[in-house]
Amino acid sequence: MTTADGRVDVFETLRPHLLTVAYRLTGSFADAEDAVQDAWLRWDRTGEPVADPPAWLTTVVSRLCLDRLRSAAHRRETYTGPWLPEPVVTHPGETDPLGAVVADEEARFAAMVVLERLGPAQRVAFVLHDGFGVPFGEVADVLDVTAGAARQLASRARKLVSDAPAPTRHAGHEKLVARLLAAMADGDLAAVVDVLHPDVTFTGDANRHAPTAAQVIRGPDKVARFLFGLAARYGPAFHTSARLVLVNGDLGFYTPGTPAGDGFPAMAPHIVALTVRDDGVSALWDIANPEKFSASPLRAQPQ
Repeated sequence: MTTADGRVDVFETLRPHLLTVAYRLTGSFADAEDAVQDAWLRWDRTGEPVADPPAWLTTVVSRLCLDRLRSAAHRRETYTGPWLPEPVVTHPGETDPLGAVVADEEARFAAMVVLERLGPAQRVAFVLHDGFGVPFGEVADVLDVTAGAARQLASRARKLVSDAPAPTRHAGHEKLVARLLAAMADGDLAAVVDVLHPDVTFTGDANRHAPTAAQVIRGPDKVARFLFGLAARYGPAFHTSARLVLVNGDLGFYTPGTPAGDGFPAMAPHIVALTVRDDGVSALWDIANPEKFSASPLRAQPQ
């Protein structure tokens, strides 16, 4: 029988892995933390020996995440505007435990956005099997289906995911982000358009908490003009308050929010993730819903 201290040690050793699994499954760091904490309570109450703690805990966490995914599907029915994953924000050059959660390519923001296309069961089957190598027999236990049904769910999810452009790490990502911010600061509309990919999109997620795009904006000219509209609305603070950070491992930025002043309204906090493709910024995701700030420097701020 494992001692109480031994059980704590086993769980704490596995906690980073469990948090990574839970975040990939739910797309929400807050839900991932809750699922891992609930798994700890169940682990702590288990009086019988567990032959394979990693498999046991992964199954428990996955079931808890499945419940949260189903609940989130209901919440989306009354959600205003696009729904994006919760970003994980870290600082370049600094060691941060959160960095381990998004260390894999599959946890980059573009990849997490693609996962939002999947239904709860599809997502669990695909992420567990294709992302973490969980056998279909164990996936079936999580979903309460047969192994064959779990295999079919993963196959359908794989097809949906493969239809989206594969997110790839771009060597010029940081330079392009810097060029975009510099062009914005200079008020150079043509330079901003030049940095954007011909198929660029801008997606905002605020659920009425802050001004952002109510629907997806497409094309470099429209995206650039929307950005300049925000700059005109908020004045110099739109540029001067931006802080470069890593959003799910790729360079992005956040604004902590600014009070009203000098004739400009208060600006709400925002986190912006970017994706680069073919030497242009191909997607901007603006997260302004404070309920999705739990894995960022904005977490400690009163909302």
